Amino acid sequence: MKPSRRQFIKTGAAGTLGGSLSVMGCSRADHPGNDTDYGSIDAVLKQPVLKSGLFSEPVIIDRLELLRFKDNFICRVTSADGTEGLSVSNNAQMISLYPVFKNRLQPFFPGRDARQWEQLLDEVYVYRSNYKLQNLALWVPLATIEFAVLDMLGKIAGKPMGDLIGDVVNREIAVYRANNHRGRSAEESIELIRRNVEETGARALKFKVGGRMSKNADDPPGRTEKLIPLVRETFGPEMVIYADSNGSYDADEAIRIGRIMEEYGYDFYEEPVPFDWYDQTRRVTGALSVPVAGGEQEPSMRNFRWLIGNHALDVVQPDPFYFGGMVRAMRVARMAEVMGKPCTPHISGSGLGYLYMMHFVSAVPNAGPYHEFKGLNREIPLNCPTSSLTSNQGVITVPTGPGLGVEIDPGYLAMHQAV
Repeated sequence: MKPSRRQFIKTGAAGTLGGSLSVMGCSRADHPGNDTDYGSIDAVLKQPVLKSGLFSEPVIIDRLELLRFKDNFICRVTSADGTEGLSVSNNAQMISLYPVFKNRLQPFFPGRDARQWEQLLDEVYVYRSNYKLQNLALWVPLATIEFAVLDMLGKIAGKPMGDLIGDVVNREIAVYRANNHRGRSAEESIELIRRNVEETGARALKFKVGGRMSKNADDPPGRTEKLIPLVRETFGPEMVIYADSNGSYDADEAIRIGRIMEEYGYDFYEEPVPFDWYDQTRRVTGALSVPVAGGEQEPSMRNFRWLIGNHALDVVQPDPFYFGGMVRAMRVARMAEVMGKPCTPHISGSGLGYLYMMHFVSAVPNAGPYHEFKGLNREIPLNCPTSSLTSNQGVITVPTGPGLGVEIDPGYLAMHQAV
């Protein structure tokens, strides 16, 4: 096993509080892509995720509503017995996608039994040929509905979301501070990165390299090659450092940049080539010892199956919003677990994405050592009795109340009108 891989595993054992990373004992080198045996992957895909046995009686969805105030979207689902569940959408995407919610998803769910959620996911996928919309257009609105349903089910069962989709193993989440300062010099970027890290006390960070889907162009020119060593020199050998190229490079340039990261002991390299360049991703992963991460943009379960089964990724990063909810994302985490890989989900920056990420990670036994944090959304007034929802030396406590574990201010909720 290569040195940077060992470092990643060692860091994972210290950084994920209450979880276990023992499954990461195998290296991608032990499993050549051409000899993939999908048996163990397919076995876990057949296992149910939602703990429907927690509910002895049907939980019939009576009403499903999408509420809007300015550019904030809230989904409200109400059961036949009057229990309500709420979710805040990925507003940056829903501003464009709410017609999909209204026209393609909302008519399907009333009258259905929420205990059968996994079956409903299969059925709504083909309802009105929704499979033709697979990607953010379908998955963000569907995730918005699922998070409200899980909030409702959690209130009925008296359990947090994590306990509905697995066994809670991570009651606290160690975070990495994500930064995006493209367009600035390396020197300007490092000061902004330092400020972001100091705000949270995080022991890990992630910054952007390249120019974002830029065909090898840097932004500005020369920034990346200066910044990679500068970040390590600034934060020292103990800081866990991730870098994200957002698909900036072709395979040759991605490998060249990755070699620089190897020299400075980086802990993972995210999306080195465009996300749907699957063979090139595998080529980069095979050439480098720095772990390669990806999956933020991936909309397909079967493509994740290929990426994991062929060891094209070392770290899998489904986004619970972009991938259609926690149930689907948990299937990806389970595939990764049986192949000895950690799951470090991407989070969407708007709405309450960080809270959904925390509940998801709480139930992922192969969770990575640190998880993405872009700062708290203070535009949505809410109360959480069981967590401050703030970073204490880089660690945030997962809410333990039922459902999402927070209460959105009723006055703020009342400002929203049905779309």
